[in-house]
Amino acid sequence: MKVEIWSDFMCPFCYIGKRHFEEALEQFPHREQIEVIFRSFELDPQSERDVNYDVHDMLAIKYGMSREQAIANNQRVGASAQAAGLAFNFEGIVLTNTFDAHRLTHYAAEHGKGNELAERLFRAYFTDGKHLGDHEVLASLAAEVGLDAAAAAAVLRSGEFADHVRADEEEASQLGVRGVPFFVIDRKYAVSGAQPSSVFLDTLNKAWSEASPLQVVGGGEGGGACGPDGYCAPGGGGK
Repeated sequence: MKVEIWSDFMCPFCYIGKRHFEEALEQFPHREQIEVIFRSFELDPQSERDVNYDVHDMLAIKYGMSREQAIANNQRVGASAQAAGLAFNFEGIVLTNTFDAHRLTHYAAEHGKGNELAERLFRAYFTDGKHLGDHEVLASLAAEVGLDAAAAAAVLRSGEFADHVRADEEEASQLGVRGVPFFVIDRKYAVSGAQPSSVFLDTLNKAWSEASPLQVVGGGEGGGACGPDGYCAPGGGGK
């Protein structure tokens, strides 16, 4: 069964939602048969690589609130992150454009490291204060999850995987995704937002029950049955 997760590395609820989903996955009895794929979604595709304001000012400008209100809002989000076992350092966040980080994640996925790099990028942004628009930083983070730093740097210089990012974003638009995180489970169910782990677990169980093969009860002696050739064999009660 496949779970696709549309998210952006600068989205705090994407990181929180990722943790809630992982908590549910730990409780899911068929977790070894779940394929998790991270899909790209940019919250602000037009953002600059380097900006001269912090995350509090960004929030205040975007939503027309005071800086004090923005700080209070981020503190509430930080409390939600802490409850999920995450440590957010809003004072250290470096705002940037995440397009190259998304490109690198697609490269990592081709080498079986997509999920590992996604986790590292989230932590780098929200906890470690790393600049996710800096190619040297990105190549270093790729090396931390077992990828070749020089190869990662070459990918970033080349512009490769840009079409992968755009394809994910186009698919999100077709699916009607208006915000992230957005979880699509087996292309049957969708979970929007950083829902509690119980919501994810219930949805996983429901999708699994519908996707799993029919469980046959009986098949031995005791029950008559007719085959495709028209022959009907009596069961234990037949003559």
